[in-house]
Amino acid sequence: MKVKDYNLPDDLLYDKDYGWAKIKDDVATVGVTEFGVKQTKEIAYVELPETGKKFSQGEPYSVMEAAKWAGQLKMPLSGEILEVNETLLDDPTQVNKDPYGKGWIAKIKISNKEELKKLMDVKAAAAWIENIKK
Repeated sequence: MKVKDYNLPDDLLYDKDYGWAKIKDDVATVGVTEFGVKQTKEIAYVELPETGKKFSQGEPYSVMEAAKWAGQLKMPLSGEILEVNETLLDDPTQVNKDPYGKGWIAKIKISNKEELKKLMDVKAAAAWIENIKK
C-alpha cells in the first residue's frame, strides 16, 4: 500500500515506533519502516543487537545514526535474537535503499504471540501515518 510517498507492504505488521515485523510461524523478521527512514534521512550507522539476547516488546534493541540524528529502534515483539543482518555493518545504507528487504535488522523467536494483537495491520498503519503527517 502506498501512503503519501511511503510504501507499506501488505504482509507486514507495524508499531508506532516506526518498526515493522514479518511473521513466519514463531519467527519475526524486524526492521524500520520506510516512513521512519525518510524522517531521519540517510542512515550512516547501525548498531546491531547480540544474537541470543532477549528483548521485551517496546525495549530498545538497536541504534541508528544519520548525519544529524541518532536514535534507538524499539522491539515490536518480545523475543530472542536468532540472527542479525551483519551486512548492515559494512553498508548501513541498505536500510535507506530497501528497508523491507536487504535492510532488515534482526530475526527473533517470538516469545509472546499475544503481542501480535498490539501491532497494526497495513490499513491501521496507513491511517496512523496519515494522522501524524497533518
